[in-house]
Amino acid sequence: MKLLTEPYLTQVNNWPSSGRHILAQFDQNSLVVYQAFRPSIGHFAAQHGYFGGEFSLKRMSWIKTNFLWMMYRSGWGTKADQEVVLAIWLKRSAFEEILAAAVPSSYVPELYVSKVEWQEAVKRSLVRLQWDTDYDPCRMKLNRRAIQLGLRGKILSDYARDWIVDIEDISSFVHQQYPNRQVRNRSHLLTPRESVYPVSDPDIIKKLGLSS
Repeated sequence: MKLLTEPYLTQVNNWPSSGRHILAQFDQNSLVVYQAFRPSIGHFAAQHGYFGGEFSLKRMSWIKTNFLWMMYRSGWGTKADQEVVLAIWLKRSAFEEILAAAVPSSYVPELYVSKVEWQEAVKRSLVRLQWDTDYDPCRMKLNRRAIQLGLRGKILSDYARDWIVDIEDISSFVHQQYPNRQVRNRSHLLTPRESVYPVSDPDIIKKLGLSS
């Protein structure tokens, strides 16, 4: 498996316990995001290295940088139509473009003069920003928030075809780690190596509402 992993118990003490942070695996050129699909879509993407076949470019598609948030949302790959979990290496420059285009899914008075202005921005947006409660491996709520980004239109098309460096089906890894999510087994739990992704542009930091 290409995805780099470390013991969960080693990593958890290095992650922020609260606030809004982009936890991700990344290097100089790329960043890993996660998605889960039904087999027909997931297997096509893993085999071809891009999204095609039954993948729809007409509906919003959500990407997540945080592995454990993806596990919470997909039930560790057990939910219907989320059985195939993919790790997707995305060009880092493309991820920066996605962040720059993001519009919050809820009204933020500090960013918009009025709700009407925000609603218009949402209608025009190609990227939807959402912060949700993060969870530990046993689905216990944390004070930290997890980011997910909804893509549509041209940005979704670029993502699906042009911005992907590699795609890996990590469903077997997910299934292997599923029993280790329990507290009694947690010393054996491996999770992808993740750290706080650095955002340097102050305007993007403000727009995302990132914690310092």
